[in-house]
Amino acid sequence: MRRLIQPDVSKSAALAGLATALLCYPRFALWTQRIHPLWYLEAVTFCGSFVLWAFVFAWHTHYTKRPVFTLRIGASSWALATAAAVLMAFVLHRFLDPSLRQTTPEDYPLNLSQWAAMTLFSLALNQLFLVFAPFAWLMRLTGRQAVAAALTVLFGVVVLLLKTRLSPEPFAPSLLMALLGVRLVLTLLAVGFYLRGGVLLASWCALLLQARHLPRLFSD
Repeated sequence: MRRLIQPDVSKSAALAGLATALLCYPRFALWTQRIHPLWYLEAVTFCGSFVLWAFVFAWHTHYTKRPVFTLRIGASSWALATAAAVLMAFVLHRFLDPSLRQTTPEDYPLNLSQWAAMTLFSLALNQLFLVFAPFAWLMRLTGRQAVAAALTVLFGVVVLLLKTRLSPEPFAPSLLMALLGVRLVLTLLAVGFYLRGGVLLASWCALLLQARHLPRLFSD
């Protein structure tokens, strides 16, 4: 736990937390039903992401021997990540999005401004909360990549189940099972590419998944 309070960890976590809060700002600004002022949401996001990034910077490289951020990513890794993300984007667009757009319409952008805000939010916070931070914490607890990866995937599935329970529209059993299966695969891919190429490669995959919405927005 001593690594968590090291000055270099705190400095890196503070900078990353600030960047996360700033990237989340457009989503908060477009949130018409918010009950708290923007400054409060930004402050909470900074504090929460500071802690999560501290997990990442304190434990990820120490236990995996791999960098959190790196530009040294081979062409094969970029190609593999791109192919996997495009395939999963097609699966979502073809088989799940039509039903999910009816069940959870708030998860789908109506224009390019919303798409940009939702994409920045996903890249800045969703990946951190669902993949980077829990994986680092679980590596600290278990010391084994396979176990940490499996538990990170399980965490993502549990978060999805909690979200579906809060949805005002009930999910059909077949849709829920398909959604859980896709979340399992996506989280596993995110962890794998995170280990292979750090935050940049995992974020590239997330960006391609979000880009599946663009053809519909340009055609409207």
